[in-house]
Amino acid sequence: MSNSINVYQQRPTAAHAESPLFHAELDQLVGKGPAKAGVTLREKKLLGHLTLRGDAKDSAFAGAVHQALGLELPSALMLVTAGETSLQWLGPDEWLLVVPSGTEFAVEQKLRAALDGQHISIVNVSGGQTLLELSGPKVREVLMKSSSYDVHPSNFPVGKAVGTVFAKSQLVIRHTGEDTWELVVRRSFADYVWLWLQDASAEYGLAIKA
Repeated sequence: MSNSINVYQQRPTAAHAESPLFHAELDQLVGKGPAKAGVTLREKKLLGHLTLRGDAKDSAFAGAVHQALGLELPSALMLVTAGETSLQWLGPDEWLLVVPSGTEFAVEQKLRAALDGQHISIVNVSGGQTLLELSGPKVREVLMKSSSYDVHPSNFPVGKAVGTVFAKSQLVIRHTGEDTWELVVRRSFADYVWLWLQDASAEYGLAIKA
């Protein structure tokens, strides 16, 4: 099957882009939190988000993905990273690829070239979600308040990623470092999650990082 379909630059360099939390003016809150905050929040805004679908059991598919990205397909509920690029398992035949801002069009073209002839799907969903990084010694306590999913290290080690209910919304929780986590948030839920995190982090102290 040919992948020569109409692929275009969804965010031209001349276009003005705003993150889902643009209105929150997080940049103006940098440095105004407590000196020893238990939770530090940073929006990793305007990154490229692509969903990839294909047959994980097909060695040709896995090999082409590795050729294009330099990453192995992660196993169930896992995440692999290389620099600022990450590939996360979403389901048996679906992955979320996050790449540096402005590179998503070139990455999609490279993937399509490597996967030419295979039955695959690549969708640019960059405008539909954002990524919030939470770091600090009290992040796990905030996550325990927010979700019923067991975030104890024995069940949720570094490198794991799951989609789950979060407060009264749904999102993806990714454990990226010992005291560092990421939330992949839909644009429509971003404001709610931001307000929730402020309240849930209040007793530990919340700081904003640029």
